[in-house]
Amino acid sequence: MTITRLKITLEGIEPVVSRILEVPTDIRLDRLHLVIQAAMGWENAHLYEFMAGTVRWTLPDPAFGNDALPVAKAKLADLIDAAGAAPIRYVYDFGDDWAHAIEVNTIGDPAPGNLYPRLVDITGRCPPEDVGGLPGYEHFLKAIGDKAHPEHEDLTEWAGGPFDPHVPDADELRSEVFKLAKKWKPKKT
Repeated sequence: MTITRLKITLEGIEPVVSRILEVPTDIRLDRLHLVIQAAMGWENAHLYEFMAGTVRWTLPDPAFGNDALPVAKAKLADLIDAAGAAPIRYVYDFGDDWAHAIEVNTIGDPAPGNLYPRLVDITGRCPPEDVGGLPGYEHFLKAIGDKAHPEHEDLTEWAGGPFDPHVPDADELRSEVFKLAKKWKPKKT
């Protein structure tokens, strides 16, 4: 097994939201999607796609055309190979259009005793699901950051309480990724 270190950064967000993950290079893209969802704190409630240059992978859906390849039949290695020098992107929620840049940082052998996937580093808190994309998130941050804002109370309640974009729930995110690692742990032969 070969391990790939990925830096995943949510594009256009201030403060920065990024994660560093270590995953097997042979992980299927549908599973990589679940890892990204867990690491970012998304709820896995919307469609998604991976892109490398002009090649796209997503769930089969005739409503979105047939030019995309199926995520269940492709691996991270395929995505890396197709990208070459082109950027790799992951887009989640075609309404809010959350674009994530994926950087492949290192490839190597697994560390003894580690389970993969592994969440290595966490920066920033992911926007709430269904906040309305970048413009909605900017409005949300403005409203919750100003107690005098007419929507402050409603949006704070909608978010489930106070929201600090700088402070992710690191323990919960690591726990969710670890659950996937345990679930997918290779069986001993």
